[in-house]
Amino acid sequence: MKKLFALMLILAIAGSAYAQTWGAKYRVQFTDKNNSPYSINNPQAFLTQRALDRRTNQGIVVTESDIPVNQTYIDSLINLGAEIFNVSRWFNTATVFLGDTTLVNDIEALTFVSSVTMTRPYFQLRVKQPRNGGGNSYEGEVNPLSQKITQGLSQDQNMRRTMYAYGDGFNQANMIGVDYLHGLGYNGTGMFIAVLDAGFYHVDQLDMFDSLRSSGRLLGYKDFVTPGNDLFQESTHGMSVLSTMAGYVPGLLIGTAPGASYWLLRSEDAGSEYVVEEDNWIAAAEYADSVGVDVINSSLGYTDYDDDSPNYTYSDMDGNTARVTRGADMAASKGILVVNSAGNSGNSYWRYIGAPADADSILTIGAVNSMGIIASFSSLGPTADGRVKPTVCAQGEGTYVVSSADGVYPGNGTSFSSPVMAGAVTCLWQANPTFNNMEVIEAVKRSASRYANPDSMYGFGIPNMAVAHMVLSGQEMPASENENFLLANPNPFSEEIDMILFATQSGTAVIQVLDSNGKKVWQNKDFNYIPGYNYYLISGLNSLSNGIYILSVSCDSFKLTHKLLKQ
Repeated sequence: MKKLFALMLILAIAGSAYAQTWGAKYRVQFTDKNNSPYSINNPQAFLTQRALDRRTNQGIVVTESDIPVNQTYIDSLINLGAEIFNVSRWFNTATVFLGDTTLVNDIEALTFVSSVTMTRPYFQLRVKQPRNGGGNSYEGEVNPLSQKITQGLSQDQNMRRTMYAYGDGFNQANMIGVDYLHGLGYNGTGMFIAVLDAGFYHVDQLDMFDSLRSSGRLLGYKDFVTPGNDLFQESTHGMSVLSTMAGYVPGLLIGTAPGASYWLLRSEDAGSEYVVEEDNWIAAAEYADSVGVDVINSSLGYTDYDDDSPNYTYSDMDGNTARVTRGADMAASKGILVVNSAGNSGNSYWRYIGAPADADSILTIGAVNSMGIIASFSSLGPTADGRVKPTVCAQGEGTYVVSSADGVYPGNGTSFSSPVMAGAVTCLWQANPTFNNMEVIEAVKRSASRYANPDSMYGFGIPNMAVAHMVLSGQEMPASENENFLLANPNPFSEEIDMILFATQSGTAVIQVLDSNGKKVWQNKDFNYIPGYNYYLISGLNSLSNGIYILSVSCDSFKLTHKLLKQ
């Protein structure tokens, strides 16, 4: 936090006169949308065709909440001297700045205003001590997974993935099986992702994002903290978050949705924490809705503030109290798949998830390390009303992200596990476009390692996109999650085998393909697996003769086999 203590002392001595001089931001709540020129019968006037198509495809009707705020009400605020920052059609509010705070009385007197609430003071006498309840990247020690940059995939790895030479990002992609979808050609192409964050430092320049810019998939950007500001000169946080999805430098780092298109929306002021940021978040989500975004990633969270605004308590994390939580659920009700970090408070005083991670209609993502073990900082559930949170987990400890110097380094935080998952579910939805956002979320949960026995640390566990894709395709999965089992597709096979191992614990196994005489024709002696579903693609089998083969996975604790036909 930026605390100018000397200046604050001088202002404190000067007294309340400075409060009027410095001004503040306020949320103005309107009473209605009467006499609006817009109608739900003509939604093309205020929503893009893509936004309407998303609703139509999911059976969602346009409601009064979609109608813009009455412009005559906004004009009245401007005429009184208010500066408009953001407007919310969902909640029928406006965020305004008043240099003269005595104008609050004049605004409250307007017949179409029901309340005026301060959301961001520009003068304060004290600063609250933070409880580390937010969703930004964790500042703990980093234990690198490797000290060198991988130059490409080894020969025994999936040849279909040669265009996706993940580099140091391979583990975070493979852990959740998104490389399976990439191998099928689903990389996010045609899907829109909005990234709500604190800034996107040099995304307009870094080599990691050359492909995004040159292909026209950087659709646009907007600053909801300081409208008109250059968000490419703001925080590096959003830049690193974006790289886990959109990054594309083969051999260095490839994200989980390298073919998707992106909107970059700044809603967070990295230097402070005030209630206004919840309204910024909602305004950004509404903008994402209006331009037809499919998925929102938000690596943000709110629990307490720097001024006298009431802090949230754990009992408020009930899915209905926090304004930003209600905004996240509203976005979901419009057909957007919202993915949010759980928070980094697992080993702090607060401990629990924040808002909007407690929303009931979104994916809330916890963090695990490279071996699938929960990170100590990952915020805990359940919600105050007893729902499972986090929803699922992805790699958020030692996650490889781009640096401001255009290199790649391992970072920690649910800020990174969230976009890793957001990119993956984007590819899953691309592969299964007839399903709605909630059905995709349910498939992700069903594919997770602890689906039958969720808990407050892992939620439903680590999901696997290969399994989620099979679930959405109608394939029945084995019912038991208390014993190891092996799946293999296609059968018959020709050149490659998609192997899925469900394991009850972590370890290292030997994978072999044996012919009908028991002769080994293919082998991987060092297959590392984690608890839950593990995806591995066996390639280079096109030279094998037609006939019957046995796929074998064995280690000290189990041996599993699967009969296959080559033709």
